Parts: sequence; C-alpha cells; structure tokens
Amino acid sequence: MSLPHQPESDWAARPGRHIVSLSGGKDSTALAIYLRDKIPQLEYVFCDTHKELPETYEYLDKLEAFLGKKINRLNPQRGFDHWLEMYGGMLPSAQVRWCTRKLKIEPFEAFVGNDKIWSYIGIRADENRSGYISIKPNITPIYPYKEGGLVLADVERILNESGIGLPSYYEWRQRSGCTFCFFQRSAEWIGLMERHREAFEEAKRYEKEQDGERFYWRQSESLSELEQPERIEQIKREHIIRLEAERKRRPDRPLIDIIGAALDAEEDDVGCNICHL
Repeated sequence: MSLPHQPESDWAARPGRHIVSLSGGKDSTALAIYLRDKIPQLEYVFCDTHKELPETYEYLDKLEAFLGKKINRLNPQRGFDHWLEMYGGMLPSAQVRWCTRKLKIEPFEAFVGNDKIWSYIGIRADENRSGYISIKPNITPIYPYKEGGLVLADVERILNESGIGLPSYYEWRQRSGCTFCFFQRSAEWIGLMERHREAFEEAKRYEKEQDGERFYWRQSESLSELEQPERIEQIKREHIIRLEAERKRRPDRPLIDIIGAALDAEEDDVGCNICHL
C-alpha cells in the first residue's frame, strides 16, 4: 500500500511491547492496517464496555480477520453496569467521566502492567488534539499519522484499499463508543432510536430523578423529551439545514466529513479522546 509522506522509522526495532488501542472507529482501524506489516510484533487491544453498538463488534470481527491476529478484548467481567452500581447510580457526564477511567484507561493500564510500552495513537495530521496520554512512565505515545503527514483522505484510502471500508454506523453517527455516550448529538440519539430501539430504551431506563437531582444523559433534556414527535421533527429539520450548509461551504469534501462537521456544529464538545479514535 503506497501512501505519501511515510516516515523512515525504527518503530519495530524499539525494545518493548507495541500496542494499538482500537475503538471500533475509522482512525484506529486504519492505523492497525497501516502498521500491520511495519511492526510484526504489534498487539491489538479493544476495551469493551459491554454497551457498544452491534456495528462496532461486527467491524472489529472484520478487522480481526483481515489482520490475522487476535484483538485482545478487555473488560470481560466488569462492564458499565458494574461501575454504575459502584458510583451509586450516577451517570457519567462530560464533567465526571468515570466511564473513561474505569472502562478504558484502567483496563488498558492493567493489561500492559509495568512493561515498556509503545502506544500507537490514531490522531491524524489534520487534527489539533493529542488524545489520551498515560501518566505511567513506561507508556510512550507515538503518532504515526502525524509523523507521516497522513490526513482523513489517507485514512479513507487505507480502509478502502484493504476492503475493510468504514463502519456502517457512520451513516448516522460520527463516533464509536457506548450506545448511550453522553457526547452524542441530538441527531445521533435519533439515529440510535431509529436503528437500535432496544438500546435507546435501555438508555432511557438509566435516567432518573433523585433527591432533587436529574441524572440525564443530556443536560438540556431527557430522552423521553427528545423522543417526542415534534422534537424529533425539529432535530431532523435542523440537522438537514446544517448538512446543506456544510455541502455548500466545501462541496469537495467526502460525505463522512460533511456529516461530522454538521454534527459538530450542533454543540462545542468534541468527545472523549480515548473512546472515539
């Protein structure tokens, strides 16, 4: 596979374990493919919250078959419901992201232990973020896309040439992550409701009011309020307006980029750096 700006690197020769953390998203998946033949000893890890989209599990199975190597799936015993109970029923939020700590970071750090780790992170050269960086001194982050100058078009090219393609949830959702991720935009919640009604109903059951406090996934409204017909109509109408505006602003962009930009235009939060690569 020929890609521009590939760096001359000694990654494989560095002593220690080499690991790609997979999220079930396009960037980390393409990174695993990109590095497969460059680092023979590469390990693949996916932190399973037990609340992922069916499309995510299907995508990981497809990737595992392509790689010809096992993807280590962490959190086999303790998923989201266990930690929700430990936190007294308090739903995670942008302010208190216990889900990221308990279901992503801690399982990964337990998996690697005290070994020398080279952690390969799928943040592209056209993104202005750093992702999760462990405070453990034995874990060193590496950014192959940034080193090589690879951007969104390169990621799409890697996925297309491999035959893996994009996850099917990109038709309606911008990121991987839990079915009820609190970073979802309104249009994504509607997408969940229409495609995975059982998961949407489960998310509704988690919401509650207790001692004068509201435990909702969204600060502005409950899911029961969001699913009202007039609210659904409003959300869809506003999303279409944003999509059309993005198409006119840069008609040369791929559809996935347009959808992502339209969703981002709804709110300022960009999501969890470790969950959505």
